[in-house]
Amino acid sequence: MALIINGEEIDDEVIEAEFRNVKGHYERQLQVACCERDPEFRGYAKDNIISRVLLSQEARRRVPEVADEAVTARLNRLIEEAGGETQFYMRIGMPYKDEAVVRENVANGVRLDQMLAEIYGADPEPTEEEMRAYYAAHREDYLTEETIHAAHITKNLQGAKSRKDVFDAMRAIRQELLAGEDFMKLAEQHRLDEQQMIDLGWFKRGEFMEEFETIAFSMREGEISPVFTTQLGFHVCTVLERRPPEPIPFEEVRDAIRQRILEEAKDAKFNAFIEQLKSSAEIRDTDPPEENCGCGH
Repeated sequence: MALIINGEEIDDEVIEAEFRNVKGHYERQLQVACCERDPEFRGYAKDNIISRVLLSQEARRRVPEVADEAVTARLNRLIEEAGGETQFYMRIGMPYKDEAVVRENVANGVRLDQMLAEIYGADPEPTEEEMRAYYAAHREDYLTEETIHAAHITKNLQGAKSRKDVFDAMRAIRQELLAGEDFMKLAEQHRLDEQQMIDLGWFKRGEFMEEFETIAFSMREGEISPVFTTQLGFHVCTVLERRPPEPIPFEEVRDAIRQRILEEAKDAKFNAFIEQLKSSAEIRDTDPPEENCGCGH
């Protein structure tokens, strides 16, 4: 056993599973290649497990008994949120129904909630001055999204002999634009039909195809894009206007700021509580230190 927390032994499989979760998170964020950060991720995994175990141990000490009614109510809510009992068991990764095990796990959740409610106490009510000060200090978090007004010329493969023919035609159109031809006039000349949009209006990231947005949001006003492709065909686009992010008025984000302040106050209490538990805990880590991954990288 690599970890022993206040006498409670943690299976190596639990540590390994948490390690894979941590590493997977960083891989999805494209922040890791191969295994050069494995010792760091294993440390994160152990710290996560230590925190969870200490919370569970303290919750059992403070709330030794949980009312059956509270467990049943929470379990029924979880099943309803999952869309039914079958979906619930699939979600928690249990291939068969074991109500005793599930109820014990749910009871632990109830214990934890009751303990944290005691730790957090009543929500403090932020003052107007505190909220305005928070707004001023975190202005970058309360900005409108950048938007652009764009237009494009597009051709698909319908009726074409080959992709190369379409690409060559679009490249010729681009050369005309670079030579000074009016974009909207040329777009009308090459419009497939009346249903095909030329002026795309104003939009922000996430409203168009990613391939199109990657090009459009990287351009200056009046710039002519290279010929590029999406699932709809070949495109040349231009940005007609840009609206940079602007501060959202305080009154419009007052409720969000209040909620953020309350959440940060809870986070601070939670982190202080965890550190307090760690400072008085007996934690043994029997793993030898990791030196390198040995994978040839």
